[in-house]
Amino acid sequence: DAKMHRHSVRLAVASSLGAGVVAGLLSTPGQTRSDFTTALWSVARGFPSLPLPRLTVTVMADEAHAQEAHIIDGKAIAKQIRLEIKQHVVDLQREHALTPGLAVVLVGNRTDSSTYVRMKKTAAAEVGFYSVDKQFDETVTEEELLSCVRQLNADPKIHGILVQLPLPRHIDEARVLESIKVEKDVDGFSAENVGNMCLRGGKPPLALPCTPAGCIELLQRSNVKVSGKEAVVIGRSNIVGMPVAQLLQSMDATVTVCHSRTANLAEHVRRADVVIAAIGRAEMVPGNWIKPGAVVIDVGVNSKPAPNTKRGYALCGDVKYDEAKQVASAITPVPGGVGPMTIAMLLKNTLNLARHSIDLPRIPLRRS
Repeated sequence: DAKMHRHSVRLAVASSLGAGVVAGLLSTPGQTRSDFTTALWSVARGFPSLPLPRLTVTVMADEAHAQEAHIIDGKAIAKQIRLEIKQHVVDLQREHALTPGLAVVLVGNRTDSSTYVRMKKTAAAEVGFYSVDKQFDETVTEEELLSCVRQLNADPKIHGILVQLPLPRHIDEARVLESIKVEKDVDGFSAENVGNMCLRGGKPPLALPCTPAGCIELLQRSNVKVSGKEAVVIGRSNIVGMPVAQLLQSMDATVTVCHSRTANLAEHVRRADVVIAAIGRAEMVPGNWIKPGAVVIDVGVNSKPAPNTKRGYALCGDVKYDEAKQVASAITPVPGGVGPMTIAMLLKNTLNLARHSIDLPRIPLRRS
């Protein structure tokens, strides 16, 4: 609140209250909106004969006061992370003759999955990784898929294995994912990695879930203070909600996890200094739920009708961006916020698994 609304204010009072009555109220730098409201109400109470509807106050703030939220540029931050990873790869190749290797297993021809795999392959090439693609028809058997994973587990040039989801219904996803060795679990979803992420004082996980780790990187690299703050995570999925809540708690935030059955959801969100929206519902969170000065990380990728566009739809997040950016101190856009970070963190996980393979320490998430 103070960060967003600190300003010097001039008052024009159009009522039977003269300017002299309120001259000392708010000419001081450092006042906030809430300070102003409290002070003005105190003055008004001193004039019981004055009809409150007639009290009209115009606040003319400095330009800084009218500033919108800082836009957290996920594309730019992801690019910086890729540059750092590329340098680590150069160092590994020079000092240890090791090139990180990433294998991606794709089943079927879903357009979204194929596009995502292509983006991962491009990013892997950009940072100098060795990459392998294993592609199967929808009719692949579970045993064929398991055999592929076993071969990749045994390949010393491969340090990270990613099975692109969803898989066809006739395949047991859990069984396939559990067959990936923890040392090559590039998604960070194995029970061992998740357990180590949740334990205090134990071994660190070999890899972290990519999207939650990307959220933390965005906060860290935007110099957002998390320790001692109230954080609300909207969504409790195993992929985003629960891991990101655990990571925030490990950074000494006080974390509330909300979900579809949470009563009075708006009240929880309004208390939050940091909001992570990962519920998967288009523009569910309006701007008036956001605490002034809060930081908003919008994980959602949804579509909404846009009849005047070529595609007929537009991408949007879980938060009403145009409203929230008027209130928040910082916010991620959709697209261009969390999305690019997911692939960047996949690369970072692969790098860490390659380092682990020769007993080098992992590169941790940055800490403020």
